[in-house]
Amino acid sequence: MTATAERKPAGGRKIAPRVDMPCQPAKERIRNFEEVALGYTQQMATEEALRCLQCKNPKCVKGCPVEVPIRDFIGQLAKGDLEGAYRTIKSTNSLPGVCGRVCPQENQCEGACVLNAKGQPVAIGRLERYVADTYMALDACDHLSAKLTCPAVDPELRVACIGSGPASLTVAGYLSSRGIKVTVFEALHEVGGVLVYGIPEFRLPKSAIVEKEVQALRTQEVDFVTNWVGGRTFSVDDLFAEGYRAVFVGVGAGLPRFLGIPGENLTGVFSANEYLTRVNLGRAYAFPDYDTPVYQGRNVTVYGGGNVAMDAARTALRLGAESVRIVYRRTRDELPARHEELEHAEEEGVILELLANPVAFHGDEMGRLTGVTLQRMQLGEPDASGRRSPVPVEGDTYELPTDLAVIAVGTRPNPILLEATPQLKLNRRGYIEVDEETGETSMPNVFAGGDIVTGAATVILAMGAGRRAAKEIRRRLQGGA
Repeated sequence: MTATAERKPAGGRKIAPRVDMPCQPAKERIRNFEEVALGYTQQMATEEALRCLQCKNPKCVKGCPVEVPIRDFIGQLAKGDLEGAYRTIKSTNSLPGVCGRVCPQENQCEGACVLNAKGQPVAIGRLERYVADTYMALDACDHLSAKLTCPAVDPELRVACIGSGPASLTVAGYLSSRGIKVTVFEALHEVGGVLVYGIPEFRLPKSAIVEKEVQALRTQEVDFVTNWVGGRTFSVDDLFAEGYRAVFVGVGAGLPRFLGIPGENLTGVFSANEYLTRVNLGRAYAFPDYDTPVYQGRNVTVYGGGNVAMDAARTALRLGAESVRIVYRRTRDELPARHEELEHAEEEGVILELLANPVAFHGDEMGRLTGVTLQRMQLGEPDASGRRSPVPVEGDTYELPTDLAVIAVGTRPNPILLEATPQLKLNRRGYIEVDEETGETSMPNVFAGGDIVTGAATVILAMGAGRRAAKEIRRRLQGGA
């Protein structure tokens, strides 16, 4: 019976099962860096779209940080109107090909879907990815805003973005498609921020997805200036002196946190930031085509339980590690990583070393990492966030061989720009304070969004912050809504 035939009127309606995402087999994909999830076919996408109940009050939209009209685009897709679905998504989401791949839909739009009560929400992210990948935009304006024509860019209305991650790309796309000249300043030699240096190729293809978005911005007269470090090469005041009317700070929170235990300075101990940047931005995954090899490990341990830890562990497998363990001080149920990423990691052979906490790294006479001492943990009372706090099991430690350790326990603000801009008011955690409605900082016409405001969060939340700030910037420069 087809998905269409299984649909019944509300009240007694039978809903077809959620359409699985086709993936590379685990034994094959651990030998390459090609994308794991292969994407829906047209038939799969149609069948999944037909599962949508077309709710009168779609809760999924409220679960989306950029408020994509989810019900509407899925309804259009179910009817075969791919172009209409694309334009509907792009009316609020400037990076659907990215969001469909890396956003935690299970905690946002899909988490709010009424079908989630039975564990089978509509696969909104997969449908968004299908639409973005399949629809061929007519030109750069269409690609950025889903409009057939955009106003000419006014060179007198100049806005600067510091950092080129998802928040800044969203600002640039929104403003440039509305006639405002945008220049994006990036400290690294490539544009894309965390989309390029942080997320592996097997989750987010760079040339097929990220470069396409950046090229559309270039065509819409957005300028990208690389190898310029905010707070060193230039200051915020310099930008205003050069004629920029507003500045958006989207530099992320890229300074790694460490464990603070003995042996962290041994050769073979890396922050996840450095490890993933070497592999992704440095193209170590493509050695020897790129002469940028990365430190090799046979027995790899990764510390942390989020998506970054999963990315590091799965990367190490693809680079030839014999064993990879994720060391996490709580249980599997508390792992903050996306369910899909955890499932993929386990399918590929990543081992979970649960209820364990590192207390010391050990090395040989040459200062090279050889092992780690782990403390067994148990869950105690809930902490301030409601999670049960891990506490040590007294006297219960054990040794684990490891020659490559990757620490993925979070990030904090990089102080370079912040120290050079003392006018920016920071909160007690060291992140920039902003007006929640507009994204404006304590400096007039200076806006901020993304991880430098919230701490490490998701791509879609950064995009939502960029969109809010861009709307306010446009209102001030053009008087538009």
